[in-house]
Amino acid sequence: MAIVNVSDQTFGTEVEDKGTVLVDFWAPWCGPCKMIAPILEELDQELGDQLKIAKLNVDDNPESASRFGVMSIPTLIVFKDGQPVDKIVGFQSKDALKNVVARHQ
Repeated sequence: MAIVNVSDQTFGTEVEDKGTVLVDFWAPWCGPCKMIAPILEELDQELGDQLKIAKLNVDDNPESASRFGVMSIPTLIVFKDGQPVDKIVGFQSKDALKNVVARHQ
């Protein structure tokens, strides 16, 4: 499954449905966000059939970021069947992200 870009308008249909979704709240100017992007690509390659990954640009979509209390980026929130179940703030290794996701599958 490919990583999808979501907006305030598409957040509900792309994220808040069945299954496990990892949402990356990011911005183009954020250094740690750029560092985590290739890790998310690797996770998508490894777990794409079990996990949907979505990216939301907080500069262009402040409503969703505010709704979920995103105060700093990168923030990654794991959604399970439409509900937020875990939140990770700051850069994380691939193994750390895999462990967080595994807890909710």
